[in-house]
Amino acid sequence: MPGIGHLDGVEWVLAAAAAGATGVASGLATRVLIPILRRRNLLDHPNERSSHVVPTARGGGIAPVGAALLAWSVLGIFGWAPPAIVAIVLGTVLLAIVCWRDDLYGLSPARRLAAQAGAVAIGLVAVPHNPLPHWIGPAVNAAALGILWVWWVNLFNFMDGIDGLASSEAAAIGGGVLAVAALAGGIDPAAALLGAAVLGAALGFLVWNWSPAQVFLGDVGSAPLGYLTGFLLIIVAAGGLWIVALVLPLYFLADATITLARRLLGGERIWQAHRQHYYQHAVRGGLSHAAVVKRVIAADILLIGCGWAAANGWCLTALAAAVATVAALLAALGRAR
Repeated sequence: MPGIGHLDGVEWVLAAAAAGATGVASGLATRVLIPILRRRNLLDHPNERSSHVVPTARGGGIAPVGAALLAWSVLGIFGWAPPAIVAIVLGTVLLAIVCWRDDLYGLSPARRLAAQAGAVAIGLVAVPHNPLPHWIGPAVNAAALGILWVWWVNLFNFMDGIDGLASSEAAAIGGGVLAVAALAGGIDPAAALLGAAVLGAALGFLVWNWSPAQVFLGDVGSAPLGYLTGFLLIIVAAGGLWIVALVLPLYFLADATITLARRLLGGERIWQAHRQHYYQHAVRGGLSHAAVVKRVIAADILLIGCGWAAANGWCLTALAAAVATVAALLAALGRAR
């Protein structure tokens, strides 16, 4: 909430512990999962729409999601996160179970959407207050926020298409929330601790997901991580820092939304897999997965800086700089050869 100061010494220690513990747990659990997934033939085989060239284990997202949920639960039990965090844990578990079935057997888009909507409906209980304008009425207000959250979950899933991209973005959002809280203030310390846990969990998985990836998140990882990072962004916006909540994920928002709009205008079936995102174009143009993700990480670092500037009162400047950063990244990815 506006006016909340920087993290104190105890909160710094808790943030470091949350990030370190989830990082170790996520990394070790992923290492254990990889041979299990391979033995069970849970592999993502290359096809004309994929960006990898060898069969790769999928479903490893169980590890970072599980590590983050454990940390969030512990923070809630000991009072470092609001009791309502149990709603987010329940929503994430529901979503992960449905997504795991999708990884195993495949589910229709309608069933996936229903699961996402159910998880978001549960999660709305944990939102301190709706950051959207109240004049539109509470029912419409809640529905609009729910739609935005569901879109972010899908968007995050859409963007999980090359080695290390989604896991590094989750780390950037979790780390961005932590950094803004620590360096600029204005964010509830509880959100900073939750962000630290997501940061650690994503980095622990990224060790095994970096190009050439030994394991993919799968829907069981990408959708729940989208759900958790979406909640982080909502509570930042609910605290009055809506520009911070907008600029931290701006690359993912721009790439996915622009690509979706193009596909809609082209009359395509938007729920089907494709290779039209800017990052996919860059890979088709000859850039390696690592080269693309490094560019995105560099942009994310600048976006975190924009978030810091917005939290310090330079809102319009921060927003303009964030838009320029993402526009430059999209242009660079779009012309990659």
